[in-house]
Amino acid sequence: MKPIVALIGRPNVGKSTLFNRLTRSRNALVADFPGLTRDRHYGHGRVGDQAFLVVDTGGFEPLVREGIMFAMARQTEEAIIEADAVILVVDGRDGITPQDQDIAARLRRLECPVVVAVNKAEGMRHGVVTAEFHELGLGEPEAISAAHGEGIHALIERTLQCFPDEDAAEEESQPALKIAIAGRPNVGKSTLINTLVGEERVIAFDQPGTTRDAIAVDFERNGKSYRLVDTAGLRRKGRVFEAVEKFSVIKTLQAIEGAQVAILMLDARQDISDQDAHIADFIVQSGRALVVAINKWDGLDAYKKEQIRQIVAYKLKFLDFARFHFISARENTGIDKLFASVDQAYAAATAKLSTPKLTRVLLHAVARQAPPRHGAFRPKMRYAHQGGMNPPIIVIHGNALERIPGSYRRYLENTFREAFRLTGTPLRLQFNTSHNPYADK
Repeated sequence: MKPIVALIGRPNVGKSTLFNRLTRSRNALVADFPGLTRDRHYGHGRVGDQAFLVVDTGGFEPLVREGIMFAMARQTEEAIIEADAVILVVDGRDGITPQDQDIAARLRRLECPVVVAVNKAEGMRHGVVTAEFHELGLGEPEAISAAHGEGIHALIERTLQCFPDEDAAEEESQPALKIAIAGRPNVGKSTLINTLVGEERVIAFDQPGTTRDAIAVDFERNGKSYRLVDTAGLRRKGRVFEAVEKFSVIKTLQAIEGAQVAILMLDARQDISDQDAHIADFIVQSGRALVVAINKWDGLDAYKKEQIRQIVAYKLKFLDFARFHFISARENTGIDKLFASVDQAYAAATAKLSTPKLTRVLLHAVARQAPPRHGAFRPKMRYAHQGGMNPPIIVIHGNALERIPGSYRRYLENTFREAFRLTGTPLRLQFNTSHNPYADK
């Protein structure tokens, strides 16, 4: 088992910068103001042959008892409980603060190792910058600069000195299926994840925009490994004001593109908006397998439910390849069927399509309905083969295929989808026209 190292500290001391340095990534949002990180954020780190998990946390305010800061503090407490070692990050330029002392008092009661990392120490004498932090009572402080990479190796070696080395070649036997959960703000994405994992893993707060970063959560269901990515809610460009929210939008779009399956969440108690359609269109254009979950279905009467079904079918008719599920994330209803569709969508997106069967389906479709003429020419299709997966790409070869109209392309897509049962995934058709050797004569 890899040891878990939690990064703890008050807001804006550089925990996310240190997280990115340890994981050699840019997964955690970083900006020059406090309160940016809110949920627990996990990543993989390695020093030599020693592998470990590192947890980024929000600014710790242990004495706050209400609001979003209290929810953030609860997330940090969970990270402390599950950690094998803790790094208390403090700001060497600000010096010791009452908040640092409150956090240190909480950490002194732990049985696991705790190391004080005095951050932002670049250009300063290490003995001077760490001197006052001895009074925290947590041993010899380590002077580091997360932004410049100074002192990081010594910090981690000291933190992990009590743990045995991990085999550098160790890998997961079964890769987790990566699922991005996307939608507008406050539709219940975080609530769905908390219901699935059985704990308050991400902050679910009755306020739009609570989730700012893309938070990955690993869990198992029915013997299968999944990695859920809770994303920030996407709203119209005109309503994105804060710089943080603009970064959150970018992280959400990156999470969708990096996932294998996307769950588009809608709110049954709100109108299906143009923004919902825009998010769905981005998922389709990204080629991701898709399942649609209409949340907050509990408590609605039969008339309202039928009305919602009709609205969804009309406004999202371009998603006719996907399965729709009506669920309640809070009440844990409809989740089993939702995940059955997730597995089915991924299987369709990664299906291997044999060239002989593709060609037979193509020729049968042409025999049933030939492509329309374009002037004196009728496009002629000869054979088809698979050109890629997730999404499936079918390459069709023939003559004059640039004259295939959009309506006939959709006819072929539906034919292939039905023949190979490609439910839950977009399908791409690529036409390759043979070169005419007499075209220039």
